[in-house]
Amino acid sequence: MSDQGDTPAGSGGEAAGGPMGSPTAGRYFPENSFKDKVVVVTGGGTGLGLEISRAYAALGATVIVPSRTPENQSAFLDEAKARGWKAAGAQVDVREPDAVRRLAEGIEADHGPVDILINNAAGNFVCPAERMSSNAWRAVLGIVLDGTFYCSREFGKQMMRSERGGSICNVIATYAWTGMPGVVHSASAKAGVLAMSKTLAVEWARHDIRVNCVAPGPFESDGAKQNLWPNEEVEQRIRNSVPLGRFADRDEVAGQVLWLTSDAARYVTGANITIDGGMSLGAGGMWQPGERVSRGARAERGNA
Repeated sequence: MSDQGDTPAGSGGEAAGGPMGSPTAGRYFPENSFKDKVVVVTGGGTGLGLEISRAYAALGATVIVPSRTPENQSAFLDEAKARGWKAAGAQVDVREPDAVRRLAEGIEADHGPVDILINNAAGNFVCPAERMSSNAWRAVLGIVLDGTFYCSREFGKQMMRSERGGSICNVIATYAWTGMPGVVHSASAKAGVLAMSKTLAVEWARHDIRVNCVAPGPFESDGAKQNLWPNEEVEQRIRNSVPLGRFADRDEVAGQVLWLTSDAARYVTGANITIDGGMSLGAGGMWQPGERVSRGARAERGNA
């Protein structure tokens, strides 16, 4: 993620900053936009989840970042302590329904019912389908599909009991509907999450619970560099397929998550926002943008 030095007015000033002064997605919103909200971000201590967590915390929310690995929470919790943000960590494997139930009960006891749930925890790596092991398949579907449902179910119950309702945002990917070679496990899981989100949006609307998705294309992160574009040649090939000509910064993706869960989107449910610079629109078609194509001799003979 690129380092941007200045924090625009209205974003919370010093509190909206991040490591080495870089702003969070919170700079796109008025100060204290999420004051008194309780927010859970699964996998919220690293990568995109970290940017989402920082933005909510900078805007006044109490942010809990459940993770299987406690050390993954340390960067966020250390920053929260230094900046006076309200934050907490929790250890959980979202693939285990009883563990998720205990997590939800503990958070409600300590902080009150959850207002916003971001299902961000995921697992992914590139592997041809014919070489994928059953364990690898189950691991990714367990985290992405099962984990999203278990968390939605348990925190959704809290939202149903709350007079304030709630908002759930699920992080998927554009290949949930386009497909992509090498990630059949992740594509299948995220396609399931997209269908789940639309179903829950209808089923839980009567409880004033909104359920939406964001589908990022490629964005800058250490995990993506290691797992999805492990060398510069692959990275440049992917970058060339994006009409806007670049990858997203994490705060650009996080900003859409915050918008969907804000009061500005209170009439939006069952939606999916694609954040990929136009990549999924088919930039690799027969003709390139701006290309001038001559009809040539064949067309001239056909019109003779």
